[in-house]
Amino acid sequence: MTDLNHTHDPAARSWVASANAPGTDFPLQNLPLGVFSVGDAAPRIGIAIGHQVLDLSAVLASDLIANQNLSPQARAALQACTGQSLNAVMALGPAASQALRHTVFDWLHAQAPAAQQAALKPCLLDQDAVRMHLPAQVGDYTDFYTSIYHATNVGKLFRPDNPLLPNYRWVPIGYHGRASSLQVSGTAFHRPRGQVMPAGATQPELQASQRLDYELELGVFVGRGNAVGASITLDQALHHVFGVCLLNDWSARDVQAWEYQPLGPFLAKNFATTISAWVVTLEALAPYRVALQRPPEDADRPDLPYLHSLENRQHGAYDIRLQVGLRSAAMRQAGLDVHWVCHTSYRHAYWTIAQLVAHHTVNGCNLQPGDLLGTGTLSGPTPQEAGALLELTQGGKLPLTLPSGEARTFLQDGDEVVMRAYCEAPGRVRLGLGECVAQVLPAR
Repeated sequence: MTDLNHTHDPAARSWVASANAPGTDFPLQNLPLGVFSVGDAAPRIGIAIGHQVLDLSAVLASDLIANQNLSPQARAALQACTGQSLNAVMALGPAASQALRHTVFDWLHAQAPAAQQAALKPCLLDQDAVRMHLPAQVGDYTDFYTSIYHATNVGKLFRPDNPLLPNYRWVPIGYHGRASSLQVSGTAFHRPRGQVMPAGATQPELQASQRLDYELELGVFVGRGNAVGASITLDQALHHVFGVCLLNDWSARDVQAWEYQPLGPFLAKNFATTISAWVVTLEALAPYRVALQRPPEDADRPDLPYLHSLENRQHGAYDIRLQVGLRSAAMRQAGLDVHWVCHTSYRHAYWTIAQLVAHHTVNGCNLQPGDLLGTGTLSGPTPQEAGALLELTQGGKLPLTLPSGEARTFLQDGDEVVMRAYCEAPGRVRLGLGECVAQVLPAR
């Protein structure tokens, strides 16, 4: 969808020093958007640059704008950033968000005029001094199932003789989640309760889940929507996507095992979903587009025409590196760092972002700005790339050992799950999505 341009120049540097630090998630080439507040003030929109936040409301109130010859798209995007969520700027479509990103790139570039730098410096805040909020008002949340490795691994646990259902290679499987329980990174949540069927019992019990799990996912924010009854074609799908974040789809596996037939997940999934605070645009991710990489036996398998294009096959995937780490209460007390248990990549997904959008709307379903699509658990082909404890421990049979000496099959109270994501490639600047972090509190 997006050709490379001057905002992807790996040699570009910012006059914001922290944006040039090795390993930063937010170099000049990234510029993700988010919603923050300071103290008791109302939430407002900002852009991450290094370890700072560019307050767009402060920029609009400064003398800088009056002296700028902005394009209509950039000016409209800036005006849309005066609210308390990203929905308005998402609704403008990619031309506006790209114009905004290009404008801010030029403002923050090391070669920007001294007067511009002086005007913008008061608009920068330290990230440690702000509180992050959900980036958008999410009207609807759909969770997909795009990793064939995860689907197969989980299928083996529940259906050893038939792990992968016959529709998987044809249909981007998904279910409708619960938008009201979405939480921004850093928000703790209580262990859920639900019906479970204990081994050997003849009737279920209501109890706190004992098999609480995480799921490593990406979240995809919809930009421009579509009218009811009007589907979005595959070649136009990415024009309706604003950007991506990290997503942790917390799951109560014991509740899920009892309730999932015949209609799929319900209480096992809808109690909490955590997302990272910053939304990275597809334009920023353009240098990391790669070919769709399906298992060898499926490399030449055709998709139905509405889900197939040569462009999608050659450039539809993104090489976003993904990590999951655990830190128990005992580890925190001992000063131990996060213990990383999974390293994988989004490039292993069976279905691309464009295919998810095209399939979601092929029946005439209308997407709206700010709607969120989860990719489903992003496991890779090796055991070390499993994106959930259910897979890593083979349903609880193979406990993990933490640096504190503790064993884990599923999450305990006080455990903290940390997810990170980044992109890097030869000749490109590394950029990241920030962290997706939450701690498990005891059941109420």
